[in-house]
Amino acid sequence: MTVPALVLFDLDDTLFAHRAAVADGILGHIAAQGGRGATADPHAVVALWNALEEQHYHAYLAGDLDFAGQRSARARDFAAAHGVTLTDAEAGAWFEDYFVHYRAHWRLHEDALPCLDELARRMPGVGFGLITNGELAYQSVKLADTGLDARVEHVVASAEFGLSKPRPEIFLHACALFGADPGASVYVGDRLRTDAIGAAAAGLTGVWLDRVGTAGPRPPEDDLAEARRLGVIRLTTLDALPQLLAPR
Repeated sequence: MTVPALVLFDLDDTLFAHRAAVADGILGHIAAQGGRGATADPHAVVALWNALEEQHYHAYLAGDLDFAGQRSARARDFAAAHGVTLTDAEAGAWFEDYFVHYRAHWRLHEDALPCLDELARRMPGVGFGLITNGELAYQSVKLADTGLDARVEHVVASAEFGLSKPRPEIFLHACALFGADPGASVYVGDRLRTDAIGAAAAGLTGVWLDRVGTAGPRPPEDDLAEARRLGVIRLTTLDALPQLLAPR
């Protein structure tokens, strides 16, 4: 592999520890609220909240819900699972209360900044950017709170661009912002199809950051086969990325 001119990253669960903050946030929120949910099994609570996020956030990406609507739907369905009926207004307020707890636990993965530092040291002049499925205003708050806004030059968000990952156009647009050849660009993300396969199909080097490894569900065999065909690289930590891209 030639040393790339551009390294692009996903945000949530790649650089930013989203799942950990979600788990801490929902448990803190229901504990503060009390009621029936506060006595539920913590693992079941987190699993349900994660499943509802996947369901309703993908409905938002598909255009079936707006950004506020998917938040309210998650809150309403979570409450219903614990025997509570919320109006739309109550569901919106419920989610805002949860968000306070979620934001209190925002942090980067421990390997994020050391990886960026080492890449910059090994590859002087390399460009850093982000591609995220979501709203730019919302993701920008995360970047500012964690200091990532000073580390990346361009952020491409699907809501503003009009197409979401894994569509090739969003990866090519990010490369164009830097004036970089996709063939000399790398994209790193935690989702095999959405991130790594999508990037590789667009002509970039796709890197799948498989943080959960054997602890998580195995991707579909079709996805694994396509990843092999496209030359997707699998890593389990960002610590390995600098040596992969710029060996000593």
